[in-house]
Amino acid sequence: MSDLDRGIMKFKNADKPLIVAISATVVIGSILVLIIWALQTAYAA
Repeated sequence: MSDLDRGIMKFKNADKPLIVAISATVVIGSILVLIIWALQTAYAA
């Protein structure tokens, strides 16, 4: 059993590269959207 199966992601194959890549893309994408939104709000004329 992998360590990832014991944490928040308690399902089998939680450490598959495809699932990890999708999760990372969602997290990084969300952060980028928040940064872009914050910059547009901060510098709105």
